[in-house]
Order: sequence, then C-alpha cells, then structure tokens
Amino acid sequence: MKRNEGTAGRIRILPDHVANQIAAGEVVERPASVVKELVENALDAGAGRIEVRVDRGGKSRIRVSDDGSGMVREDVILCLDRHATSKIQRAEDLREISTLGFRGEALPSIAAVSRLIIETAPEGDENGTRVRALAGRIQAVDDVARRRGTTVDVQNLFLNTPARARFLGSVGVETRAISEVIHAQALANLGTHFLFEVNGRTVLDLPAGRDLGDRIQAIWRDASAAGLIALSTQRGDLCALGVIQRPDRARPGFRRAHLFVNGRPFRDPGILAAADRGYRTTVPEACRAWIFLRLDLPGDAVDINVHPGKAEVRFRNRRQIETFVEASVRETLEGAESAAVFEPKRNLRVVREAGGPPGPGGSPPGPGGTGVGAVTGSGEPPDGDHQTHLFRPQPDREDGSGAEEAFLPAAPRPALLQVHNSFILAETRDGLIIVDQHAAHERVLFERIMERFDTESGAGQRLLFPLTLQLTRQEVEVVLSVTGLLRTLGFEVEPFGTDALLVQSVPSPHRYFDAERCLREMVEELAHGSELMQSARNQNERVAMSYACKAAIKAGQSLSPEEMQELFDRLFATELPYHDIHGRPTVVRLGLGELERKFGRT
Repeated sequence: MKRNEGTAGRIRILPDHVANQIAAGEVVERPASVVKELVENALDAGAGRIEVRVDRGGKSRIRVSDDGSGMVREDVILCLDRHATSKIQRAEDLREISTLGFRGEALPSIAAVSRLIIETAPEGDENGTRVRALAGRIQAVDDVARRRGTTVDVQNLFLNTPARARFLGSVGVETRAISEVIHAQALANLGTHFLFEVNGRTVLDLPAGRDLGDRIQAIWRDASAAGLIALSTQRGDLCALGVIQRPDRARPGFRRAHLFVNGRPFRDPGILAAADRGYRTTVPEACRAWIFLRLDLPGDAVDINVHPGKAEVRFRNRRQIETFVEASVRETLEGAESAAVFEPKRNLRVVREAGGPPGPGGSPPGPGGTGVGAVTGSGEPPDGDHQTHLFRPQPDREDGSGAEEAFLPAAPRPALLQVHNSFILAETRDGLIIVDQHAAHERVLFERIMERFDTESGAGQRLLFPLTLQLTRQEVEVVLSVTGLLRTLGFEVEPFGTDALLVQSVPSPHRYFDAERCLREMVEELAHGSELMQSARNQNERVAMSYACKAAIKAGQSLSPEEMQELFDRLFATELPYHDIHGRPTVVRLGLGELERKFGRT
C-alpha cells in the first residue's frame, strides 16, 4: 500500500522544555497562581513566617521567603524535574494526602515560563544552595550563606510565552488577585506570620495568632463594623468553625466569603448557597452575609485532587455537608449574639455562659433565662373585653431554652416599658434591650404556623354571618389552591360564584385582630407577589409569612403589662427570636458601656 505522504510522520515527542510550558498552563494561570503554589510549599515546609514581595502585580517579580525546613542540594535540584515530590510514593497516597501541594510539582511549571532563583538551606547545614534556572533549564548551582528556610525568586513571568503575558490583567488587577490569595492563606493558617509587600511598600503584616476575628480585622479595616459573630458546631465527626455576619449588617451586592476544608482554602458555590439558606427569613432576599467558615472533616470524606490548582474539592456525601453547613449557620443565628446592637463589638471572641432553667410556672424564660420581662405592678387592659393571653398558649421548647445567656437580667424582676406604643424596653445585666412589638409578633406567629402545618389543624371561630369577599377570578383561584393551608390557619373559605369567596370562620390570634383586612391583604400578596414572597421556599412558607406579617399586632398598638409579658415569653421561646421574617431585627441591644460613654462616665 502506498503511504500518504501528506499525512505521514506528523506525531512527535515534544522536548521536555516544551512539555513543561504546556503543563505550566494548568498550574500557572497568572501571578496569583505562582504565589499560591509557593506559599503552599512554604506552609508544607512548616514555615512560621512567610514573606511575599511582588513588583508590578507579579509580572516582573515575585519573591516568596520562608523559615521552613529548607532543602539539601540534591533535593533542590530534583524539585525542578517534573513529577518529583517528597509528598507521595504510591498512587494510594493521593487519597490520604494532608499537605497543601507537592514541593516539586509546581516549581518545574513555574521555572518553565520564567527566570527562577531558589535559595535554600536545611537546619544544621553550614552552607545553603542557590539554583538558577531560565525557561526550565538549570543555569547554575552554587553555595550560598543563609539561614534555614527557602526563598524562591520568580522574575519575568511568561518571558518565553508572550501570548499568555498579553492576556494578563492590569497591574492593579493582578495585585488584587495576589492579595486574595494571601488573604485566604492567612485566614486558613492563623499560626503563621504573613508579610506582604507590593512595590516595596508593606501592605499586610499579620503576626501569628489564634483568633480568626483578630486576623479578619487586621486584613480588612471595615470588619470591626461588619457585625461578625462566632460560629462553632459539631455533629459527630463533622466540625464547623468560623465567623459569620449578623443579619442586620448584611447588605446587597459584594460580600466577603472564604471557605476552608481541613485547613485548605477552596471554592464551592453549593456550600455558600447552603450557608445562605441558613439565613433564610433573617435577611432580605437580595442580601448576602459575610461568611468565613472552616470545615474539619475525616480525610476520606473529601477528595482534594479534582482541580489542577486545588481550588475545588469533591465531597463524598455532598448533601450531608450542605445540610450540616445550613444547620450550623441557623444554630448560630438562634443565639443572642446575632441580635442587632447600636455599636458592633470590636472583639469577635464569643464567650457563652450556662443558661438558666425555665421561668416560674413552667413558662419559657425571657431573654435572661431567669424570667426577664416579668412585669411589676398590675396595669389594667385598655378595654373591658381583655382576653387572658395575647397569644394562644404554646408548649415550651423541648430543650428548655428560650433564654439567652447574654441577656441575663440585672434584677430578678425588671419592669417592661412600652415606648410610643411600638417598642418594649427591658433592663438586662449588660444594659437594656429594645423589642419591636410588630417584628417580634411576626416571628412568633410564623414559627407557630409552620409547626401547626406539620402537626395539627387550626380551629377558627365560626361566624354568625358569613363574610363575602369580592375578588378577581385570578385571586379566587389562588385562594382555592391553598384552602387546606388557610383552614390550618383558621380561615374556612368556599367559592361564591366566579369572583367571590364566602368566609365561614376566621382565626383569632389576638384581641386586636382584623380578620377581613388580614385575609384581603394575604390574597393580594399571594396573588400578585411581594419581596417577602421571594424568600419563601415553598407554598407553606409563603402562606405562613403572609399571615404572620398581616396578622401580627401593629406599631402604635397599646399593650397591657400582661400582653407585653406574654410577647416576651413567646418571642424567646422561638427558634430565631432576634430576627423577623423580613430580615429585620426584632431585638436591638444597647450595652451598658455605650450608655456610660454617652453620658461621659468612661
């Protein structure tokens, strides 16, 4: 058979330096990639101090120095060969690797596209080693006097691949990308001192420490006003630690979010979405809170070798991890630390105290755990047909909680005071708290209705004369689609022609309740939507949110002392007492220190 001369002999083995340049494209995308790999190598070497210096966004120079274990001459030469590593010996080792990277895997890729100088010395050696390489080829190996550790100097990145250099961003863009790498590594490694210099100017100097909050504030000046609170939860062998933002401080648009698994920074929109679900009904739909979350998992629960730059990971049981993250955030938002304050705390360390038992008579304690909110005096109701409870009695929470440690009262029975018929004030050990009565009642009603959907049917009051509501056909159809849920609330409705409803019974959540107005406003919201409806996960939540908002007592409504007491007791027996369903605070704290500052006593 005659050979086709036009197609024969096209496949060739590439020279090593060309193969290295191609491999570099997977690892070395930009200067920030170089910094990430070199900093991870330094951390794997046990560095207690890492210095990163860059010029012109890393395009002209990147210098990373550490005081780690260093390398002997043979190792520093070998580390510039592809597939040379001290981290693994067998393929099975990839499943259990605990280091951040392979010393020697990134270095040949970086050397292939730059002018590279490595200086290193191990502990106890009189002389260190300096290796110079150009475009992947070693130029010289010399002795050098230096202390233990390693310095890698990368100059003229992409000097032999100008097409790649042209696709880099501006100096400012590349510098910001490097900063983000330093931020992530500094947050993941609190025990390491990081120094970051840009064009000879120190941008970050982060001494080693143990507190994540301190490091966050050292990196970002505005963090002290961000309202960050500590998160710490554990379920079996799953552990979550970190800090998250108070709901009242969450804002639309840009948010800071860093995730770590077993000490390794990673990206995962699914985990962030799970954390955001934990904020459900505590922040407006468009707001995204700051999240700094570290997950400590068993080694076989996560695979770190699924991304060339190790920026992504794969979880063996993703649903379990996402559920755990959502529950961790939710549990943190149940605490008193998540309540709004007039001035955010500058110290992010959170110290919890032991909670107290339920209040007298078996009722859930107020915000101090020992009956805060108990009313002194005996005020009379505004009118004669006062009902015993502002809300129908609810069972206590199974865990006996409802009291928040940070709200221990200053006296056994502090007085409650209603201000402008809208806010309720109570003295606490650390100052005072102000409760928005409408927001508080919203939270109580919402959680009560959601529990009722799962456990029982509501009992409405039968009307002597049924109420007729004239609606549009669309609104009638919407109501008929949720008649079962409305019946659970206590509304019994049936169609009356094509554009009207007949209301046979209505609920009576409190003595100020206007059933017709509530139902009309609910129909309007369910049929035409609202910002509140966008945050609901399903039809049950939509109905419960709408009812809670429309049925709650309003601002401007005068409450008797007994009703204020009842509101306090029920609020602090809910799962999330510090946040209403719109994402607004129900409680605002005013610390004693702030009061003293206002009056010049400190």
